[in-house]
Amino acid sequence: MPAAEASASTIAADPERWDDFVASTELGSYLQFAGWATVKAVNGWRSARILADVPGGRMGMQVLVTRPRPLPWGFAYAPRGPVASSWDPAGVAAFTAAVRAQLPRIAGPISHLRIDPEIEADGPHDADGAFRAALRDAGWRPAPAIQPRSTRLVDLRPDEAALWADLRKKWRQYVNKARASGLAMVDAGAERLPEFYAIYQETALRAGFQIRALSAYRDIWEAFAPAGNARLLFAQTPDGRGQATLFLVRCGPRVVEPYGGMTAAGAESRANYLLKWEAIRTSREAGGTSYDMWGEVTEGIAHFKTGFGGRDVEYIGAWDLVLNPFGRRVYALGQDARVRLSRRRMDRERRAAGAVAAEGGPGAAGAVGVTRGDAGAGGPAGVAPDDAGGVAAGPGGRAGDLA
Repeated sequence: MPAAEASASTIAADPERWDDFVASTELGSYLQFAGWATVKAVNGWRSARILADVPGGRMGMQVLVTRPRPLPWGFAYAPRGPVASSWDPAGVAAFTAAVRAQLPRIAGPISHLRIDPEIEADGPHDADGAFRAALRDAGWRPAPAIQPRSTRLVDLRPDEAALWADLRKKWRQYVNKARASGLAMVDAGAERLPEFYAIYQETALRAGFQIRALSAYRDIWEAFAPAGNARLLFAQTPDGRGQATLFLVRCGPRVVEPYGGMTAAGAESRANYLLKWEAIRTSREAGGTSYDMWGEVTEGIAHFKTGFGGRDVEYIGAWDLVLNPFGRRVYALGQDARVRLSRRRMDRERRAAGAVAAEGGPGAAGAVGVTRGDAGAGGPAGVAPDDAGGVAAGPGGRAGDLA
């Protein structure tokens, strides 16, 4: 039965139908695919899906739930949700009512639910703040961000010549320099994930952010690659040595670059410039309509990414729906304590990494804080942000741990 003819409850209960629905929506995200719930289940996150018929179409989300012991309430998070076939603000009230009725029943007691849909602030679906006003009217309130609040999007619908012309002149020169030196982009498989991780770990040490264990990225690959929704790219030398890498994930025609990095040699050869251009170009060839560079967390990152064209997009941010006010207050106190402890741990790891690097010891690259991750962007309160924001001279970065 086609998704359009199936009932909302049938689609929500069937992972394949759910993924088809997400991929068919204008703002669908890979973080709403059933595969992401599988990835995060390793860390103890349970999942539930809600899909409701609302004015103008359907609105739904896949929710990840964690229950910090000994609290009886769970924290619920819908990374880059909800998704919808129609973003009519009139549908928000109906969807919120469905959430209040269904989520505690299918997921147990919940203190609060956080969402962060990819709706552009004051854009077509939030004209004059209409969608945000509808959220407020339905009981939602602005909340701390988990995923990047802004990003750089490249529209892939123009032809290749137009995309190339949109690159900054110096960036085109860097791409040509890398190509002239013999570097080339290649698609790779799971066998090169360890090489990807080594480059990513080197980048993390250089840029000062935490990453997850290799097994986490292998889990993501295994969740998305079989359906053709993941690509592992390298810019490599003629003898096959990778100097830059990108791990792309796709949802329908939307392509995202959540992870990546480069070696010191890659910085010298401009391998990262060649690789990003080729990622954009070949994503278009494969039928992609947009390329998301996933966050602009520093001026350096923004400068690097803007050189590839596209436009900056600011989202409406994260919003909370409190389902149990007392549970929400208790949870906040616990999270404040967790943030303080995590920051102390991260400070110790940075100092240790700096000491090892200063000594030039063999463990320098491994001294980066490596974490298995929580659910998408650094824990419910943004603790220990992980990869999905971007690194200045090579993509990669933060925001994948609570997603």
